[in-house]
Amino acid sequence: MRIVIMAPGSRGDVQPYIALGKGLQTAGHYIHLVSHSNFESLVTSYSLEFWSFGNDVKDAVENSDMRELTEKGNFLLLMAKEAEREALHFAEGGLAAAQGMDIVLSGMGGLYIGIAIAEKLDIPLVQAYVVPFTPTQELPSVLTPKLPTLLNRFSHQLTRQLMWQGFRSADTIARKKVLNIPAAPLMGPYHSKTTHYMPILYGFSPSVIPVPADWNGDTHVTGYWFVDEADDWQPPAALLDFLQSGSPPVYIGFGSMSNRNPEQIADLVIQALALTHQRVILLSGWGGLQKTNIPDSIFMIDAIPHSWLFPRVSAVVHHGGASTTAAGLKAGVPSVVIPFFGDQPFWGQRVADLGVGSKPIPRKRLTAERLANAIQEVVTNEVLRQRAAKLGKQIQSENGIESAVNIFSQLEKRKVAYRLTAVSRGEQPEGQKKKKK
Repeated sequence: MRIVIMAPGSRGDVQPYIALGKGLQTAGHYIHLVSHSNFESLVTSYSLEFWSFGNDVKDAVENSDMRELTEKGNFLLLMAKEAEREALHFAEGGLAAAQGMDIVLSGMGGLYIGIAIAEKLDIPLVQAYVVPFTPTQELPSVLTPKLPTLLNRFSHQLTRQLMWQGFRSADTIARKKVLNIPAAPLMGPYHSKTTHYMPILYGFSPSVIPVPADWNGDTHVTGYWFVDEADDWQPPAALLDFLQSGSPPVYIGFGSMSNRNPEQIADLVIQALALTHQRVILLSGWGGLQKTNIPDSIFMIDAIPHSWLFPRVSAVVHHGGASTTAAGLKAGVPSVVIPFFGDQPFWGQRVADLGVGSKPIPRKRLTAERLANAIQEVVTNEVLRQRAAKLGKQIQSENGIESAVNIFSQLEKRKVAYRLTAVSRGEQPEGQKKKKK
C-alpha cells in the first residue's frame, strides 16, 4: 500500500513515526513521511521519502512567545497557536504528499490535518498514537489535571474537546483556503467516515500501560516504535573518554523544552551535582542549556542518540516526553522526570507508579535540593534499580514495529472495501484519480 505519514512536532514526536515508516517500507509498503524541514536529513537517513510541511519547528520553539508558554506549562495553547500560524503550510505540504496515496496515518499532532486531507482525497485514515487517546475508564487522560477515577472516561472526552476547540480555527482555515472542503462539525471530526472500520495503533509497551478492557478489538497496543541508529554513526571520542574515565554518569536533558533563562537551569543542575557527587552528561538540547567554566565532572553535548547513551548511564533525568521516557525504560535504568507540560506529568507519574523512578518533580517546583534527593534515590535504591532492569528486559523482548506491520497486512482488504463503498455511491475517490502508476 501507499501510506502517507503526518508527523509534526519535535524530534521525540517525529522519531516513532520514522521507525514505523521504516518498518512498513521494509515490509513492502510505499511511504511518504511529512514533517518539518529541519528533519529532512533525519528522515532520509532511514531511506524514507521526505515531504515537508514547509516550516522549521525549531524556529517556532525558540520564539520568545513559545518559550513563555513552555515555561507556563500551557501545552494546549502552545499547540493551538502553532497550528493556526502554520495552517496553510500544513495543508499545502500534507496535501501534496498525500496525492496518489491509499492511506493517511496520523498521531495526535497531525490528527486534524490528517483527517481533513483524507476527507479531501476520500481515502481512509489510520490513527497511530504514542500516548493513550481513546476514551477508557481505566486510565485518566494524559492532558487534563488528575480527576477522580470515576471521571476517567470523561477526562478523555474533555481533552478531545479542549484540543479540538484550540485547533478548530486552524482546521477551518486549512479546509477553506487550501482543501476546499466543508468545515468539520462543531464538536470535532472524531466520527469522520475516513476512520470507520480502521484500526487504531498505540506505540507503547503493554508492560507500561496494559490494554484497557473497554477498548475494542480494533485498538492495538503494539509495543514501542524504536528506531535503530544508522550503521555509520559513531560517538564522539571525547564522550567515550569521559564515559571510560569513571563511574557511570547520570544523564540530564530536557529535549526540545525551551527556557528564557537556560543558564539558570544549568546552575541548578551544577548545584544538585555538588550535593550528590555524581558525574553527569548534560544535553544542551533545543532549550539551549549553556554554562561556561563547568566542572570536569560534567560533560556537555548538543545531541546524542538515547538508544546508544542510556544503557551506559546510571540514571536518566528528563522532561518526560513519550519518546525519552520510552528510551529510558528500554535501557533498564531508573528515571527522574521533570515534567513541563502536556503528557509529561502523566509519564512522570507512570514511571513512579511502576516503581522504576522517583516521584516526578514539576518544572515549576524544581530546586537543587529536590533534584539532588531524587538523583540520590535512583542511584542508590537497589530494589528500584532491579525493577527498572527487569522492565527494560521485557520491553527489549517486544517488537512493536513487527506487531504494527502485521496489523497493516490485514488492511488491504479494508482498503478495497473502502474503495468499493465509494464506487457504490457513484464516486471515484479523488486520491485514486491522481494515483501514480
